[in-house]
Amino acid sequence: MLSALIALATMQNDLPAIPREFRAAWIATVDNIDWPTKRDDTVENQRNELKGIVARAKQLHLNALIFQVRPSADALYKSKLEPWSEYLTGQQGRAPSPVWDPLEFMVTECHKNGIELHCWFNPYRAFHPSQKNGFANNHLSKTNPAIVKQYGKFLWMDPGEPAVQKRSLDVMIDVVKRYDIDGVHIDDYFYPYPILDENKKKVDFPDAPSYAKYGKGLNKDDWRRKNVDDFIEKLYKEIKRQKCHVKFGISPFGIYRPGVPEGIKAGVDQYAELYADAEKWLKKGWCDYFTPQLYWPIKQTPQSYPVLLDYWIKVNNQNRHIWPGLYTSRTNPDDGGWKAQEVGDQIRLSREKQATAGNVHFSMKALMKNWGLLSTGLQRGLYKDDAFVPESPWLSPRKPKSPEIIIENGTVTLNCRGDEETTAVSLKSKEGTWSPWIHAEDGVPLKDATQVAAISFTRAGIASDPTIQTVK
Repeated sequence: MLSALIALATMQNDLPAIPREFRAAWIATVDNIDWPTKRDDTVENQRNELKGIVARAKQLHLNALIFQVRPSADALYKSKLEPWSEYLTGQQGRAPSPVWDPLEFMVTECHKNGIELHCWFNPYRAFHPSQKNGFANNHLSKTNPAIVKQYGKFLWMDPGEPAVQKRSLDVMIDVVKRYDIDGVHIDDYFYPYPILDENKKKVDFPDAPSYAKYGKGLNKDDWRRKNVDDFIEKLYKEIKRQKCHVKFGISPFGIYRPGVPEGIKAGVDQYAELYADAEKWLKKGWCDYFTPQLYWPIKQTPQSYPVLLDYWIKVNNQNRHIWPGLYTSRTNPDDGGWKAQEVGDQIRLSREKQATAGNVHFSMKALMKNWGLLSTGLQRGLYKDDAFVPESPWLSPRKPKSPEIIIENGTVTLNCRGDEETTAVSLKSKEGTWSPWIHAEDGVPLKDATQVAAISFTRAGIASDPTIQTVK
């Protein structure tokens, strides 16, 4: 018995380390940036486009996709709360024909390929100028116009209105309840980015009625920040109350305030202009991962990628994940023409500075079109092998049971003994070396392996002990 245990421990020590990194891309539906290519295309074509996106993500060894399902108080999924999006069917409120559910489809496609699916919501935007064909009767601008404000070319739900807070919370929690998603994600749009009048002066957001009603003696700036703070806190806690494994991610503007940290000289003051106290949310632990949009080159001094990354890591006293957003679309030769090396160097910096590294690419189109041959380079280099989403032990420290290995017809499949959905396999060659860990959701060819090792992961990313089986 002792000799068997020693032999097992020796085999386990020979196994390669489990590679951990969050590799994700945003799929933007607003203005049909990433999907669907046409807002009135056939259902078959739209489905095939999504299949192509998932296939490219798997090819590049991404392990998460962040899918925009609520661009402007609308829905790219079946919803009783908000109308179908114009970006899907060409007319807000018009259901696709035949009716299908893109979100349900993506959850299935992603999970069978070992990819997490995070839902991206805009909590306050009600209209984007790329929309051309009017509003559905059940759109918020029709059902409760008093809480929707015109601001430049946009319509914006007033964050100071309790009805707005409730509506956005209800929409997001409805999705958490009804779909097997892995994360809820919001971006940098809180109060809108300031616009200027004809005299180049900033136009104040028109929330005087809600401030008069709910301001409670606070100055307006502090009141606005409190509105956003309250929403972030409520959303985080309600997600955990419903499903503790569903991660909450925030992707704020990459600069907290100009001059913070020292040397960051220019940029939007999100604290004073978007009323987003992003540093506070991170310090309070009101998120599971934080994706500041660090959309500047490494050597651009006024907004330096490594300086800003160091800052966000330093203020992360709750040890949440810091997975920066990368402006990968700047590799488009028609839009800035960054060299692919810039993106690669930023990924390397993320790895150097953190044990639980990760990045999110904006956006999937850049990886689909292979601008600057970036996708080719990632596939051959930085993303050559599979990686697994880092652990989030504060969600649940539970360690899963080891999976059962089944070998049939030259293929390795795994039988999980719990509710795990992600699995990995490593194969030992005749030469005595183990292969890198690979996702095993669809089965893995045995080839000429002499031994098989397998692990499973909980939804919080906790890995099981390995199962090791000798091939007869």
